[in-house]
Amino acid sequence: MFFSYFWIVIPGMLLMFWAQNQVKGTYRRYSQVPSTMGMTGAQVAKTILNKMGVYDVKVEPVAGELTDHYDPSAKAVRLSEGIYNSSSLAAAAVAAHECGHVLQDVQEYKFMNLRANLVPAANLGSQLGPMLVMASFIFGALPQLATLGLVLFGAAIAFHIVTLPVEFDASRRALKLIDEFGILQGEENRGARAVLQAAAWTYVATALYAVLNFIQLFLVSQRD
Repeated sequence: MFFSYFWIVIPGMLLMFWAQNQVKGTYRRYSQVPSTMGMTGAQVAKTILNKMGVYDVKVEPVAGELTDHYDPSAKAVRLSEGIYNSSSLAAAAVAAHECGHVLQDVQEYKFMNLRANLVPAANLGSQLGPMLVMASFIFGALPQLATLGLVLFGAAIAFHIVTLPVEFDASRRALKLIDEFGILQGEENRGARAVLQAAAWTYVATALYAVLNFIQLFLVSQRD
């Protein structure tokens, strides 16, 4: 039965739960610590972009918590309201991280381009792949459906794996930018590093969970 393989994804689920709590706890801790410079997340992003000589990227607020992202198609760094208006260490770290993505875009970082190209296939694969494997399992016919489902879900796994170097590199760039432009001072950099390291674990957990899901689906597809 399908549920006999459920245990395979449990480690991934536990790691995701731990990572989410870790990033929320670290974010809340450092969102209460104001930076010496007193720059809001929006000001940090605009300062970094200006110093990098990037003048065609907007900095905009977006609803939600930790919904921060860089949209290369719209040329916009979108910061959640708690980051956009806050002068905390967490806000500086997150804003700088998104500017790290801008720098990747400007320098045509290959993994960022690869991830962007994988988005359509990943979206389709994550939704349709498991459905095809399950359909083959339930109806006990058309094993080709299971094979197609695994191939499609493989695109989603590729997306999550490629995301890892993209996010790690953006954080590396962020810490360098923060230090180079004097956004944070002294020990404040340790707080920024802690925020970004906690966030990195969520990407690791998501990638692992996707791989374990693939293994589960593969075993289901190999039933007698």
